[in-house]
Amino acid sequence: MVGRGELTDEAWSVIEPLLPPQQGGGRRWRDHRQVVDAVL
Repeated sequence: MVGRGELTDEAWSVIEPLLPPQQGGGRRWRDHRQVVDAVL
């Protein structure tokens, strides 16, 4: 079960291909899914 503001695996599978690949360099940050969940 996902909480409020969290994407389901099905919704994430639609959004993930639209995001740029994670690149090295700079400060490490969380993966795209955690960032998108935080925004929503």
